[in-house]
Amino acid sequence: MTILVSVGTFVFHPLILFSAGMKFSFRNPEDLLIKENIMKNQKYIISILIAGILMVGVSDRIQAKGDDQKAGTVKPAQAKQLLVEGNARFVSGKSIHPRQNADRRSELTNSQHPFAIVLGCADSRTGPEIIFDQGLGDLFVVREAGNVIDDHTIGGIEYAVEHVHVKLVVVLGHQRCGAIAAARDTAGADGHIKSLLVTIQPAVNATKGQDAEATCKAHVQNMVHALQTSEPVLKKLVQSGEIKIVGAYYSLETGAVSFLEE
Repeated sequence: MTILVSVGTFVFHPLILFSAGMKFSFRNPEDLLIKENIMKNQKYIISILIAGILMVGVSDRIQAKGDDQKAGTVKPAQAKQLLVEGNARFVSGKSIHPRQNADRRSELTNSQHPFAIVLGCADSRTGPEIIFDQGLGDLFVVREAGNVIDDHTIGGIEYAVEHVHVKLVVVLGHQRCGAIAAARDTAGADGHIKSLLVTIQPAVNATKGQDAEATCKAHVQNMVHALQTSEPVLKKLVQSGEIKIVGAYYSLETGAVSFLEE
């Protein structure tokens, strides 16, 4: 009977593992040819073994984080660190797209346990689950052009904080935001777009003579302050330290998210 050895997602015959780490004595030309083939493949086999072990380690660490999220114990600092780590993977081109399979989908049919709320822009280039390399049920996302807030968006955030018990809220602005550009460059607007520009206008006024990035960051901070002082729900939770609301800025060019000074 042959027993196969599994390392990560790789399965090996024991003779392969044996040949990767043993020295042999060869005496005839045919044996020397065998030795040459083994030596050629030795480094490749060992590399596969190491890669498999590393993959198991990463998978276990990500799964452990998923278990913490399910327990609803992720504090603001921990949640922020998960976002920082996920964005670093995205920036380096090493996204792992965790928790996006059928098992995860089935797990979420009766409940959800996101570890962070992201108030982001509706811009198609700024999907939070992608840029933070997260999976199904990891983020509670509210998106609006220019990441502005109104009673509806605040209501959604209040729901996630009170009923889903999320501890971190991130207001995410981004480079070359169309709503910011319109507020800076447009004297007026027709239709409901005008309501967006009115909300952004205080940041435009505060950053006259500066570039659009400065305006965007100022607007993000304005939205952070508006949420922090929103009554009757968010303000008391911020003051008690139960939740944290922070701002962040996403670079379209680099893919990096920088958290703004509080």
